[in-house]
Amino acid sequence: MCGIVGLFLKDPALEPQLGALLCDMLVTMTDRGPDSAGLAIYGAPIPSLSKITVQSARPEADFAGLEQRLVEVSGGTASVAVKSTHAVITVATDRLDATRAALKSLQPSLRVMGAGESVEIYKEVGLPKDVIERFGIAGMSGTHGIGHTRMATESAVTTMGAHPFSTGADQCLVHNGSLSNHNNLRRALARDGMAFETQNDSEVAAAYLTTAMARGRDLGAALAGALQDLDGFFTFVVGTKSGFGVLRDPIACKPAIMAETDRYVAFGSEYRALVGLPGIEAARVWEPEPATVYFWDQRQAA
Repeated sequence: MCGIVGLFLKDPALEPQLGALLCDMLVTMTDRGPDSAGLAIYGAPIPSLSKITVQSARPEADFAGLEQRLVEVSGGTASVAVKSTHAVITVATDRLDATRAALKSLQPSLRVMGAGESVEIYKEVGLPKDVIERFGIAGMSGTHGIGHTRMATESAVTTMGAHPFSTGADQCLVHNGSLSNHNNLRRALARDGMAFETQNDSEVAAAYLTTAMARGRDLGAALAGALQDLDGFFTFVVGTKSGFGVLRDPIACKPAIMAETDRYVAFGSEYRALVGLPGIEAARVWEPEPATVYFWDQRQAA
């Protein structure tokens, strides 16, 4: 089944509430997938700085002294903020690639959840309420975010198998459904240089969009291309640095509902995920059409 949610804010006054609103939405979807959960929060970028969110199965050992070792190896400044099994590493943007390379040699056991100027990604095995409390997500602010609670159907219940999947800077995806041609797509994308961490079909969908955007498409155009190239049943909610997109396959058998006001756009697998949002009683509420791209961008909303 799986439950997915997304919230894109138009009104900056709501930004301090993003984490709390998104968490309430995801907890409501718990019974759609109790195996694992995750959220991506997009915050306002800080000029010249980027972030890498990493996860560790042994955080006390892996995170001890990591900040100093990164400074020594990468040749730049770095700060490490530990949140339970995850840590957010902040570095100068021009040192981002060098820092990722340094992590592989310093701590190969660390797994990168996501990286970029805006995004932080937290995901673990467990119920949404437990994941949210572990990382303090309800207290986070930001411009937009997406979340997922998983019922595993085609791959193991692991942290890396949880959503969101991120395969490019400030890009991530949550998915309800199943792709039938993901193995062929994985091989084709790997030949083009894309690296994969799991056997999950949703990671292939994320990598497809990353590759399309690397070739010059915006998120809306990349989602339109997915209708031609991805086979199966799917509902996607996707985040980029400034964008938020939704796509359902042509049959659209997976449930989805959206709401829009002058303050936000929201997505939920079911309407009950939206009922706690401010002003929902006056929102335009609709079921997204099959094979139709819905796409918003902060630069256009500003």
